[in-house]
Amino acid sequence: MLQGFALGGIQIGVSLTVNLLIVLVAGTLAGFLVARPRWLRTQRYLMGSVLGALAVKLATDHARPSPA
Repeated sequence: MLQGFALGGIQIGVSLTVNLLIVLVAGTLAGFLVARPRWLRTQRYLMGSVLGALAVKLATDHARPSPA
């Protein structure tokens, strides 16, 4: 039982650390993009292009018959 609590505590600690780093990087990136509108526009066009290409790929992908 003690081993379970130790493992749970370690898992919570690692999860908290990773989530904190994600929040800090996202906040820093948001500040960077707000200060530089050209980067924000570039990022939007890039993501729009990637999502558009994915949509075309999904629309033109032929379904394969499942093996019987």
